[in-house]
Parts: sequence; C-alpha cells; structure tokens
Amino acid sequence: MIRTLTCAITGHRPTRFRFKYDENNNGCKRIKKRIRDQLIQLYEQGFRRFWVGGALGVDMWTGEILLRLKEQKEYSEIQLMIALPFEGHDANWEERSRRRMAFLIKHSTETVIVGEKGSSTATNYRRRNEYMVDHADCLLAVHDNDRSIRSGTGMTVNYARKQGLPIILIHPDTAAVSRESFER
Repeated sequence: MIRTLTCAITGHRPTRFRFKYDENNNGCKRIKKRIRDQLIQLYEQGFRRFWVGGALGVDMWTGEILLRLKEQKEYSEIQLMIALPFEGHDANWEERSRRRMAFLIKHSTETVIVGEKGSSTATNYRRRNEYMVDHADCLLAVHDNDRSIRSGTGMTVNYARKQGLPIILIHPDTAAVSRESFER
C-alpha cells in the first residue's frame, strides 16, 4: 500500500501581519495566493493530506483554500486534517471566526483534539504543533526566519528542523518563498 504524503501547515495569527484582520488587504491576498500556489505544488508532488492547527490567520485561511481546491475535480483527493489544541480553544473568538472554524471542522477529513483539559494552554498548543509535525512529511510555514520573535510558529519550524522535515517558508511581509532541505 502506498503511504499518503502529508504536509503540516503553520503560521502567524492575524495580529502579526501588517494588515492585521483585513483580509481584503493586498498583503493578505498575496500571502493567501502564495499558500495556494504552494499547496498546488505539493499536491502535484503527491501530497494529499494537509494538517492545520485550528487557529485564526494562516490555519483558517489554509483550511478554506484547501476546501475550495478540493471542490475542483483535479484536487478532489485533498484531505483537510485539523488538530485542535483543546476543546473550546475558540470560545473567546468573535462569532464570524467561530462559524468559519466550525465549517472547516465539519468539512475536514479528520479532526483531533490533542491537548488535555487541566494542562496549561501553552502546553496544549505545543502538543498540537508537535502532533502535526510528527504526522507530516513536510512543513509549510508562513514565518519570518530573520526575526527572533518568540512564537508558536517559530517553535513549530524549529521542531520540524529537529525532526529533519523539509520546510517551505513563506515570508509574512514579502510573501517570498524559500525552502530548507527540500529534495522531493
């Protein structure tokens, strides 16, 4: 049996971007286009399963992009996988964002809740990120490699490096794409 190639996706929350929550901003549109372009390239290389972490920003955008691609016949084998940090992680989100996430969960191939009640929130997010990397063959990250901001995205990229995963980086400000140890 042929193993399904899997990609984990990570990226910053909207507050990290210059455009914040304005998805009509050209910078946001450019990031979404780069994500879409990379997902199509990965699909063409045999990737079918894509993990997102159920967060605002890159996770949500990627989930929506994947579902739109899946509607097209040539991308019908896409599997949207969602790893949530803990039950109710979105309780403080505004209603529109909660509805968007509920839609993604409803249409995902699989949704897992990685964290445990009673654990610290930070621990649950770290577990979620590591779970996605541990179940992936590569990582696609919207991440600024040049800035040393401490973030869950940065920790996920570093964890993927330690695990030897190929990494595709999309710069959050310029949308420039770079690759690390990608030999596919």
